[in-house]
Amino acid sequence: MPLIEETVLPGDPLLTLPVVIIGNGPSGICLSYLLSGYRPYLSPEAIHPNPILHTKLEEARHLSIVDQDLKYLSEGLEGRSSNPVAVLFDTLLHPNADFGYDYPPILHWKLEQHHYIPHIVLGKGPPGGAWHSMEGSMLTISFGDWMELPGLTFKEWAANKRRNIKSDRVMPEEIACYYKHYVKVMGLQKNFRDNIYITSVSRLYRGTDDEDESQLNENISTQHLQMEMEDGQKSLIKRNWEVRGYQRATDGSHVPFCLFAENVALATGTFDSPGRLQVEGEDFPFVLHSMSDFGAAISKGKLRGKTDPVLIVGAGLTAADAVLCAYNNNIPVIHVFRRRVTDTSLIFKQLPKTLYPEYHKVYHMMCTQSHTVDSNLHSAYTSFPEHNVLSFKPEMKCVLQSASGLKKILKFSVALVLIGSHPNLFFLKDQGHGIGHHSNQPITCKGNPIEIDPYTYECTKEANLFALGPLVGDNFVRFLKGGALGITRCLAIRQKKKHELMESRDGGGDGVP
Repeated sequence: MPLIEETVLPGDPLLTLPVVIIGNGPSGICLSYLLSGYRPYLSPEAIHPNPILHTKLEEARHLSIVDQDLKYLSEGLEGRSSNPVAVLFDTLLHPNADFGYDYPPILHWKLEQHHYIPHIVLGKGPPGGAWHSMEGSMLTISFGDWMELPGLTFKEWAANKRRNIKSDRVMPEEIACYYKHYVKVMGLQKNFRDNIYITSVSRLYRGTDDEDESQLNENISTQHLQMEMEDGQKSLIKRNWEVRGYQRATDGSHVPFCLFAENVALATGTFDSPGRLQVEGEDFPFVLHSMSDFGAAISKGKLRGKTDPVLIVGAGLTAADAVLCAYNNNIPVIHVFRRRVTDTSLIFKQLPKTLYPEYHKVYHMMCTQSHTVDSNLHSAYTSFPEHNVLSFKPEMKCVLQSASGLKKILKFSVALVLIGSHPNLFFLKDQGHGIGHHSNQPITCKGNPIEIDPYTYECTKEANLFALGPLVGDNFVRFLKGGALGITRCLAIRQKKKHELMESRDGGGDGVP
């Protein structure tokens, strides 16, 4: 069934929504959950291990967390996210998790349908986003319960599905199934549209002050639309954004659509565009940039019987996954990376050995099976620390350069470049280069995330545009939920102001409901 036909008149109320969410991974799912009216409250018997935070929570126990001052609650908290609301929500859902404790959440959830904010979630595939395309044979870096979303524990889902979860860390395919089931069991399906490809998100007009209530009273006929809410009340919807794209039908055809939105939330993650070396020969077909392509090459037997090693470039966990994948399939590996093995910023330095033995196995090989230890290449694995790739040659050779400037030429069977990935925001003006911390530069998770208000997650450089998850630096699922909380509170406050304005207009300003 088409999302919206192109032939629908632009003035049709169905075309304008308070919120359009782009991306249906865990960020978009969690935001939809909260916008659908689910509200977190402090559980009756709960005591947070942080006494200062617990005292603050007790002050407004009767209010949901969405209705409380997030800046006040998050003040003084520390965690593994630079976004304070992310740290707050994480410590409410996983108290003292970073200290190794497995305390239960101190929150319980209520569905309050009168808080529902109409929205639509647009995604290329089924709910779960990039988790459906991740390599299925590798364990996730996070524990299963850190991957879960509010209201449904991962262990509860696994038990109901009779899944045999053998360890605290689980495979991506399990996570993908959990997210897809979550949308169904929470009744969120009506908000989701699959097989959607966005082509442009553009601002229709710019107001001098988007929150100026006097502006709501002017030009109602041209700039605003009255929309019936689920409770029968009318709300003013400003057409701030035009969202265009197409929905791919089952027969492969493209059905174009156009939506208008008051607010747009970016929840696309960072797996759209693999990082590239930008060197000569990188576009050769034997130079791959994803684990899925590498896995496909192995499963199709393309590397069977090859005597030349696989060349793997990168020193992150995805590169380590590739090393393990090759190693387990008896494929020799040349592992090239720029950093020293003693570099404290290497991810392996941050992972406990007992919890991540397979990654420490890779790190051990990186340190002990270097080409400097033995002038000859090791049979199964050889590392080249502090080396850069200068070029790939058509005869399947690679030119490396060491930190001292020494060049080497190595032959390989296939090359795999795994140096991170970046979001593809091509549908925004200037590809979103203007909304990061560093203007006119591409958005990246670590170096240049989208600049947001730390408590509302609204872009500081574009009103009514929100972002959450990896786009704002929160790579881990356990922290992206804070973005959903911040956005929901912001939109709920604005919706309440509009309802109050409508009531004062309808009642002649005398306060009569």
